[in-house]
Amino acid sequence: MTDPLDESIFAAWLDRYKAAWEQRDPAAAAALFTEQATYRETPYDAPFEGQGAIRNYWTKAVAGQRDVRFSYDILACCGDRGLCHWHATFAAEPAGDTIDLDGIFHCRFAGDGRVATFEEWWHLKVTPAQSTG
Repeated sequence: MTDPLDESIFAAWLDRYKAAWEQRDPAAAAALFTEQATYRETPYDAPFEGQGAIRNYWTKAVAGQRDVRFSYDILACCGDRGLCHWHATFAAEPAGDTIDLDGIFHCRFAGDGRVATFEEWWHLKVTPAQSTG
């Protein structure tokens, strides 16, 4: 970025990320990233590379989710990088288990306000759906 990343720019990007996830919209999610962006979901897997791969990942990821809720707290902005703590919950389909995710995003922004490098770390808690028996 030409100007340093500030919290208002990062918050606006995170709000669009929130909307894309809560609306389960892979195209809106992919649009948050540059054409050649890398998206690393876990530290041990190879990153998804490019908007097409990111859109494909999101298409698969949100297919089994409903009632998504996402929140975040910005931890830091420095230069072209932002760091946030995030939390998400959703019901997993078809079983209806409640999924709680708690994690960190590390984003490196390009000059156009989109993210060029994305890394996340998260923990998962599954609460099984109550069986009606």
